[in-house]
Amino acid sequence: MYSSLISQSHDWSNEIDRVKQRFDREFKQEAFDLPAEVEAMPIFREWISRNLTDKITSPFWELAGFKKNHRCLDIGCGVSFLIYNWREWETYFYGQEISVVARNALNSRGSQLNSKLFKGVQSGTAHQLQYENDTFDRAIATGFSCYYPPEYWKLVLQEVKRVLKPDGIFIFDAIDPDTELAENWAILEMYLGAEVFLSPLTQFTELVKEVGGKVTKTQTGELFQMYQVSF
Repeated sequence: MYSSLISQSHDWSNEIDRVKQRFDREFKQEAFDLPAEVEAMPIFREWISRNLTDKITSPFWELAGFKKNHRCLDIGCGVSFLIYNWREWETYFYGQEISVVARNALNSRGSQLNSKLFKGVQSGTAHQLQYENDTFDRAIATGFSCYYPPEYWKLVLQEVKRVLKPDGIFIFDAIDPDTELAENWAILEMYLGAEVFLSPLTQFTELVKEVGGKVTKTQTGELFQMYQVSF
């Protein structure tokens, strides 16, 4: 059991299980039974056609500054190693994921794709990382901070700080509640099974400061804003 800085005062299992179930269903390509008024929303049609993906995907590599032989931890990785250019970056990939479906898919195919760079995916939550202190040059966590209240994200930041090397960099994103997409996307996600928290972006910068971090760069997208953080 690796040492951790986090407090276990709150049981996050209900929130985590809700997100896990939502993404297990998507990775299994199971149908979602949604009300007609939700299916009539333009954002639902974009989601079904996969045109929404480009709008909500954060290009983490643009802020990560990967270098050859960097060790990177992808938290909430989904099937990241199968769809992004890890071979081009020549960066060692380590993952952690709550979706058993995504974890199994990645562990069964990752080594076939590139046995040198793929280092496996652990099953676990973002606030309990299954890795030792001072292990990684980079850590990324995109696309899921919005499913939890800010107090949970503080625990994630503390854990990332623990597993990063002293000169490591963390890239994460947070939903910008002022964007045109935010409210309708939150409604869609609610019907897909996961509550979205439209927290002010200032809360995330404050959390970074609270855990001894510094936001060194930001990048704005159509739904999410990315942050580059050093500790």
